[in-house]
Amino acid sequence: MQKLRVDKWLWSARFFKTRAAAAVAVNGGKVHVNGQRVKSSRPVQVGDRLKITRGQIHSVVDVIALGDKRGPAKVAQNLYEETAESIEQREHKSQQRKLLNATMPKSQGKPDKHQRREIRKVSGKSS
Repeated sequence: MQKLRVDKWLWSARFFKTRAAAAVAVNGGKVHVNGQRVKSSRPVQVGDRLKITRGQIHSVVDVIALGDKRGPAKVAQNLYEETAESIEQREHKSQQRKLLNATMPKSQGKPDKHQRREIRKVSGKSS
């Protein structure tokens, strides 16, 4: 059975831009293989389940194929299959972020000269 380092597989599957970034994430505990925290040199093989955390995004993927070369995104998507639960959870969190951003008031930018004078009057500061 063929095996490949987990950091190299994550890089070739385009989860991380550089192999070094993938290694840092793996060694930092952001990647789990079959439920276990691993080091970047750990070999991954077809059938393994990876839990990948990138910022607020959590992905659970099953390894379908191994690729040691980084190719186009369409080829990289053939290396793994994301679980249905992971896709649903990711979309739910995306919707929550969109709703949160929609309720935030839009910034009007810096106050102009007239608004600054009003702010100084209200705050009691004069220069």
